[in-house]
This record gives sequence, C-alpha cells and structure tokens, in this order.
Amino acid sequence: MTTQTALVFGGGGARAAYQVGILKAIVQFYPRNHAIPFGIVAGTSAGAINATSIATHASCFHLGVRKLEWVWRHIHAAQVYQCSHFQIGKHLLNKLLTGLQGNHIYREAPSLMNNEPLRHLLNQLIDFKRIDRNIHHQVLTALSIDTSSYNSGRSTSFFQGQNHINNWQRANRDGTRALITTEHLMASSAIPLIFPSIKLKQGYYGDGSVHQLSPLSSPIHLGANKIMVLNLDSPHKSMSKAMSQHPSSADIGGHLLDTIFSDTLNSDLERLTRVNQTLKYMTKEQQQTHHLRPIETLVIKPSEDLTDIAKHYFSDIPPAVRLLLRTIGINKNSDSSIISYLLFEKNYTGQLIDLGYQDAMCQIDEIKQFFAIG
Repeated sequence: MTTQTALVFGGGGARAAYQVGILKAIVQFYPRNHAIPFGIVAGTSAGAINATSIATHASCFHLGVRKLEWVWRHIHAAQVYQCSHFQIGKHLLNKLLTGLQGNHIYREAPSLMNNEPLRHLLNQLIDFKRIDRNIHHQVLTALSIDTSSYNSGRSTSFFQGQNHINNWQRANRDGTRALITTEHLMASSAIPLIFPSIKLKQGYYGDGSVHQLSPLSSPIHLGANKIMVLNLDSPHKSMSKAMSQHPSSADIGGHLLDTIFSDTLNSDLERLTRVNQTLKYMTKEQQQTHHLRPIETLVIKPSEDLTDIAKHYFSDIPPAVRLLLRTIGINKNSDSSIISYLLFEKNYTGQLIDLGYQDAMCQIDEIKQFFAIG
C-alpha cells in the first residue's frame, strides 16, 4: 500500500500562529529546495489559511514556511478586522439598523466585527493558481478546506485535488470538489457571530469547526493512511475550585469557542485510536470488506495555556476592541479564552511561534520517525 501522508491544521483564530512554529521545526531537516513531505493538506478556520498557504508552496517547503512565518510575526489586528473606534461604531450601528428592517429586505450577515481586511490580506498574499500547478506536477495530492453549511447544517469539505479523487457523502458531512479561493477561506474562518457568514454558490457557510463531527474525515477520504495533526487545544488551569457566582458571558463564550475548535477533534482522535485497535483483530480481507484501514497519527499541541499567554498581551489589542471586549466582561485579568482567539498582534503570535517550535523539538524523535527522516 502506498504511503499517503496528510497534515491537518486545526482551527483557533490567532492561536494558529502556533502551527508555524511546528512547521519551522520540521522544515530544518529537509534540503532548501525540497517539496513538502505530505501530499494531503487539510485545514479548518485559521488553520485553513495556513494549510492553503503551505499548499501554494508545495514545491518548496522552506519558502512556504518562511513566508508564513513572516506574515504571522508581523501581523496586526487591523489586517484581520476593522478595529478603530469609528469603524467598529459604524459597523455595529449598521447592524442595529439592519436588524430593525423587515425580512423582505436584503440583510447583510450579522457579526460583531467586520473582517473585510482579512479578504484583502488573503488576496494579496495567496496565489491560488499555484495550487492547481502543484497538483499537476504531483507535489500535492489534495488541499481540503472545511466549512459549515448554515443551509443544510452539514459539514462541507471543499477540496482541490488529483482527478482520481471523488466527492463523498456521509452522515452530516460531505466532500465537494472546487477551485479553492479566498471566499472558501473566509467561510472556513468565519467564527459564528464574531465574523459574518459567506455565500458560496447558493448557500451560506461559516466556520468549519461548527458542524464538524469528524475533523479527520476529509484527509481519510482523500486517501491518507498517516495523519499529523496540529491541534490548538491547550492545557487549562484547574477549575475544580467552587465558583462563587455564575459564569460571565465572557466565560461562556470562551467555553463555546473551546468546544467548537477542540472537542470534536479530540473526540475524533480518540475514535480513530479505538478503530485502529479493533483493526488489529481483523484480517486484511475483513478490513477491505468494511472499507477500513489503519491510520497512523501524530498529534502536536501546546504545552502551555494559550489563554494565560494571551493575558500578558491584552494591552496590545487595539483600544476600540478592548472597549468592546470590556462590554462583555473581558479584561486583562479575565480567564476567558476569547482573547487568545482574537489577539492578532505580533508580540503574541511571535511567542506562539516560538512555543510551537519548542514543543515540536521536544517531540522531534517522533516527528523524524513519522516522516521517515534519516
């Protein structure tokens, strides 16, 4: 059986900078003109942006990682969403007035923030034509971007890949061939209520983590039998101490984001481990009959609490955004993880890159074995 390796980028807003550090650790073991060591690239939310960027540089792993690191080390919130007092005030007022209009009048997607700057950034940085070129030269098997359909309530993976790959349909999820564009990335990273949904063809789509019952489904359908997962689920401080009052809206919002971005991925990894254990008791013929195959996995995730790290950079958040966050009870002493998802500022993202590199180096023997690095 041909080995087909996939790299899966989990979702998590600004936390996705951590994934760049892992790539930086891996790439140092390859020659400067080497292609990426994984044929399948899949991503969700901000992870979808990282995945697409790497896919466009599939023929030169070093160049792809270097460009991605430069972007994350120089990023500002204003490149992702409008963040001046005037822009935020105008946006919220517009949403308020729109909400008072009748249902027969066309309404823009509701959202707390306007992420139009992100669309401009993606158009500027990503050459989507390179994806097809890399597939044609067989340095890339497929790129998959996970989204959530508000029309059907299904998880939809839009993929661009080699001709032998077919669309698929399973319970509450499907894979659809498409030419990946900025709009697919905008949809995949549209965190519910924070960023607006995106219209793709005749449907409306949002963050890929929302209806994502099986985050590993996409790379498996694309043919992977080895999957490396860049998970953004970080350890949290113990919350066993009794709470003296009800959780705030900020606490609840943080819990919801953690659930959306991490819980289903962790559950799918656990499920995959059980399936692999079961397959040990099945013959090759039985495995083929049930269309099952063992999948080797390697997971890397933060060793430190990203929420705690983000609190140290709360003052880096633009003043108007800090004011907006305070209205829902978030300040520099809050334990809400919302800050860690929205803090698109270079001091914070730079530290996440460094942490990702350190964590990857701590698992470097496992990584070298996984990629068969001599």
